[in-house]
Amino acid sequence: MAILEDKLTSKGVAEQVSTFESGNEMAAMAAAQINYHIMGYFPITPSTEVAQFLDQMKARGEHDIKLIPADGEHGSAGICYGAAATGARVFNATSANGFLYMIEQLPVQAGTRFPMVMNLVTRAVSGPLDIRGDHSDLYYGLNTGWVILTARTPQAVYDMNIMALKVAEHSKVRLPVIVAYDGFWTSHQKRRVEYFKDRRVVQQFVGECPTDYNFIRDPKQPVTIGAHMNGEDLMNNHFQQSEAMYNAAEVFKEVASEYAKLSGREYPVLDLYKMEDAEVALFLLNSAAESAKDVVDQLRAQGIKAGVISPNIIRPFPAMEIRKALKNVKALLVGERADSYGAHGPNLTHEVKSALQDDKDNKTIVLSRVFGMGGKDFYASDAHEFFKMAIDAMERGYAEKPFDYFGVVPGNPEKILKPVIAPQHGDVYKSGLIEVKMDEETNKLKVKIPPLRMLTSKPKRIASGHGACPGCGIFGGLELFFKGIEGDIVTLFQTGCAYVTTTAYPYSSHKQTMMHNLFQNGAATLSGTVEAFMELKRRGEINVSDDATFVMITGDGGMDIGMGSAIGTALRGHKLIMLEYDNEGYMNTGSQMSYSTPLGHMTSTSGVGKTQKGKSFHHKDTVQIMAATNIPYVFTGSEAFPQDLVKKGAKAQWYAQNVGPVYGKLLITCPLNWKSEDRYGTKILEAAVNSCFFPLYEVEQGVTTVTYNPEEKKKRVPVTEWFKYMGKTKHLLKEENKHLVEQFETEVEKRWQRLIARHENQWL
Repeated sequence: MAILEDKLTSKGVAEQVSTFESGNEMAAMAAAQINYHIMGYFPITPSTEVAQFLDQMKARGEHDIKLIPADGEHGSAGICYGAAATGARVFNATSANGFLYMIEQLPVQAGTRFPMVMNLVTRAVSGPLDIRGDHSDLYYGLNTGWVILTARTPQAVYDMNIMALKVAEHSKVRLPVIVAYDGFWTSHQKRRVEYFKDRRVVQQFVGECPTDYNFIRDPKQPVTIGAHMNGEDLMNNHFQQSEAMYNAAEVFKEVASEYAKLSGREYPVLDLYKMEDAEVALFLLNSAAESAKDVVDQLRAQGIKAGVISPNIIRPFPAMEIRKALKNVKALLVGERADSYGAHGPNLTHEVKSALQDDKDNKTIVLSRVFGMGGKDFYASDAHEFFKMAIDAMERGYAEKPFDYFGVVPGNPEKILKPVIAPQHGDVYKSGLIEVKMDEETNKLKVKIPPLRMLTSKPKRIASGHGACPGCGIFGGLELFFKGIEGDIVTLFQTGCAYVTTTAYPYSSHKQTMMHNLFQNGAATLSGTVEAFMELKRRGEINVSDDATFVMITGDGGMDIGMGSAIGTALRGHKLIMLEYDNEGYMNTGSQMSYSTPLGHMTSTSGVGKTQKGKSFHHKDTVQIMAATNIPYVFTGSEAFPQDLVKKGAKAQWYAQNVGPVYGKLLITCPLNWKSEDRYGTKILEAAVNSCFFPLYEVEQGVTTVTYNPEEKKKRVPVTEWFKYMGKTKHLLKEENKHLVEQFETEVEKRWQRLIARHENQWL
């Protein structure tokens, strides 16, 4: 990196602490010192840590921010907008598809002029899924009406977050602000940073929260927010918004100048590295610019006048400053970690060219290269190649290839992967040992299954070699459920551990057809697949067996963000199974709290400390929610009770093939994040069932039946028997938290007694 750490030493008037931290840590530090009123959030890699750090700090009593976990990014954006409309100070952090999921809300906030600050920890936008960093999400934000600051280092993340709020709330601006920094490079890389020792310095810098605007806060002064406008008024509104955006450029300069006096760190509109006499230059956003600066030093030693331009703000776009910086540059290469498909160059390339178009004397040759997508590293050698291209264009007097991708590797047909196992389908998955018949008197299915050992010859649906953690209960539970299903299956896996650990291009652990879509849309996607399959078959365009079963696998909190899609699919009556593996958190992103996390359980966003004791509210009963949609079959299951689960798998298949949608929920162990021993998996599940926390039952044609009653079996245990196996609940066993256990037990008993009442009375 070209920024020398000793250059970061504070020369300002305020006392600062020097340490080594990451970008996510510094975003959280700035937010905590400002002490925002509200953070509405939803975890998504690599921005997830911001909320985690703030939760840890809250548990230690280091800030008073109300952290509100949303059911998805769209919900988090709504929380933030609603809070901002009251005049509260609001904060958020997101990445990639999460940013796109909330994007329809972003122009609403900008258009109604409510300030807030959001950290966009940049990441590749699916599909295919890639959780590493590029700028494809950032580029979707260019037209949302938000001011956009860019931060190249963890230090810049801290500083920009402080300046961002002051810019956002300025009377000439009053717009929300994004602070964008590179996922996994800047977000997770620890570097030397300085932060203000006393948070009052930060709070004095940003000033008091403005109150002299129309907010929803005083019943004596009613306001209407977001009233419908006709074209003339909307035109005027957007003109004012546009003017505010351009005002943000000058306000940013003022705020940066003021901040430099306080901190000793300067942030001009453009970060110009040795551009005074540069003849060739690179234009790069964020961390790549830092890598390129080292190469500039090397080229300068060879007598080549090279330089690097990196903007600190891209909305508004610094056109005037760019024209000035490129006055004498003969060739410029604009490197971008995203593309604007079909536009002969990404977004910032065209904005640089547009800026130069207004300078008739400028003769700079502009090349454009897309690089580093999906987290592909950018090395000094790559910067050398970029400079070679620019030098070549300078010497030729034109760019031989103005636009191209850099770093593309052609495939080698000789190395094409061959299947490790022969495809398995049809009869190989038919044991002929499972019998399912409808009892016309009871209107319930009768299922006969053989001893489980006789089903062991039935092949697994998922091959060995997946990357799940030791002791993970997902695949044991899924495979046991699949034992009850005869014939072919088509599965859709929503994003989550089960998907990520079984598919890593170009490999797959799935023996039968599998597709993937995002958390929030799996059920709807599979419903489209089912209906297309049926229509193609009706028209005679495909000829396949009638017993294919369509199964959507969700988990890791997928029935939070995906609940709307699941309910819609249920109400439409598609013939498929929605199967949830419940590991009580967002485990694929690092054990964040989900709505299925039980009361008092510790996660990375429901920490345990002097001011909080784990999750603050009870778990969501998704089974009862789905039963309320009146689909033909709903059930719970556990690997610890295998015969029960296999029978329910057989029933699920019959209903999905003959009547309509099915929903099932399996409790799944997660030793890594439950902080439990691998060997206790079955014991943990048994204790969860025997404590009546996770009762085994089914709702068939609207009638509830408890399929295993621990009280009748004389096996009921207190919930503390379940808690003792898991590190995430050990704090609940302390005397000081007895009241939480009592709340937990009361809720479990209430739900259990309601379930027994439904079991005893079919009309409930």
